[in-house]
Amino acid sequence: MKELREILTLARSIGPKRIAVAKAEDEEVFLALDQARREKIAQGILVGSKEKIKTLAEKNRINLSEYESIEENDPLQAALICTQLINQRKADVMMKGLLDTGIFMKGILDREKGLSTGKLLTHVAIFEIPDFPRLLLLTDAAINIAPTLLEKAQIIQNAVDLALCLGIEKPSVACIAAMEKVNPEKMPATVDAACLSMMAKRGQIKGAMVDGPFGLDNAVSEESARIKGVESPIAGKADILLCPDIETGNVIYKTLIEFAKAKCAAIVLGTRAPVILTSRADSHETKFMSIALGVASSR
Repeated sequence: MKELREILTLARSIGPKRIAVAKAEDEEVFLALDQARREKIAQGILVGSKEKIKTLAEKNRINLSEYESIEENDPLQAALICTQLINQRKADVMMKGLLDTGIFMKGILDREKGLSTGKLLTHVAIFEIPDFPRLLLLTDAAINIAPTLLEKAQIIQNAVDLALCLGIEKPSVACIAAMEKVNPEKMPATVDAACLSMMAKRGQIKGAMVDGPFGLDNAVSEESARIKGVESPIAGKADILLCPDIETGNVIYKTLIEFAKAKCAAIVLGTRAPVILTSRADSHETKFMSIALGVASSR
């Protein structure tokens, strides 16, 4: 895949899917959802203040008769209603609206009504970067702060499963660090990267080629890998970047958006159904493409 619109094309072939939005009185989320409805990839279930949702609909000339609305002003209860809709198979995808991320995640992780499957919840962002020849997946920039070795293996597996779902065959996963050589004394992330490479070779991570450690440059640039003498079948060819911690992932995410002007879609994996978790600072296009990604990954 080279462009995010290929994900939209895939979503069109699968949708429309039912999107349950917790606290749906978020204007930008509502606008993105309505675009998804017009593109015939989504049907909306709006959980929140009906009065505020009606005001937004009138302001933006959105036909509310196209939506199902459920009255609930309490943020946590709104999130739990959405998880119940998923569990009752009345919705296919869950999306965050105008509520705190911590409360949204609390609903998802609720032991009785949540969407937990026992797997690690992880965040994957997909970027379309100007002058870069393919889509690039980045994980984890939003949920796992300082993952252990085994958690990193699950983070990789979730991202690989998503890539396979999107039609990226045998994706290449680069475990990135500050350098491409193992340094057990001062850079433990390089040791984890080497272990993850071996775990993939032994079948503990399936469906992908995994190697590392890589510097960011020689993970995505074959020329950089050649100059530095980094020998690996995936050097410079990464489809997926595994970040050593949330700080690295978050900085790369925002750098790609703000400086490289990359387009983005993002999703939470490891749940019973796809979860769309966008930031208030994310663009309308990011929110819309994240809905498309949620639909495309819901099959």
